[in-house]
Amino acid sequence: MKFTFVSRPSVAVGLATMVLLFVCTHCPAQFTPSTGPGSTNLIPQAQLIQPEELVHLLQATGTGKPLLLQVGSHLLFDEAHITGSVYAGAGSQPTGLQQLQSTVASFSKKKFIVLYCGCCPWDRCPNLGPAFKQMRDMGFSNVKVLYLANNLGADWVAKGYPVERSH
Repeated sequence: MKFTFVSRPSVAVGLATMVLLFVCTHCPAQFTPSTGPGSTNLIPQAQLIQPEELVHLLQATGTGKPLLLQVGSHLLFDEAHITGSVYAGAGSQPTGLQQLQSTVASFSKKKFIVLYCGCCPWDRCPNLGPAFKQMRDMGFSNVKVLYLANNLGADWVAKGYPVERSH
């Protein structure tokens, strides 16, 4: 029996290609932005606010400041959160959405509210889409969502924007 080792690299490349194709076609959520009911891609562009714009709003004097609601992990909130923000429950969980509903129940439906999470890259965040939808379903008409492309650490904390820590 004669073995040829010349073909082994091409076999390895072929096998690696097949594995990659299998993974890409059978687990697309890991490689493409989500478009399901919890997707940030369903939040209209007009409802997004950039970090720089929010910083300017928070520095302004007067009554035009928004209510800031963090709708991600409570651990993330404890680690660092935007100064003045309130933890309102994880938007990806039914109990978190109930907490969000309770948090905003006493506010006017026209109240300026900014939701943010910052747990992970924007297109993978499981919390913002459901939280935004919950606010709209409740009739809130002045809700913006903070666009953090990477996460809170990279897009807010590392830029020196104001944060508080719970511990």
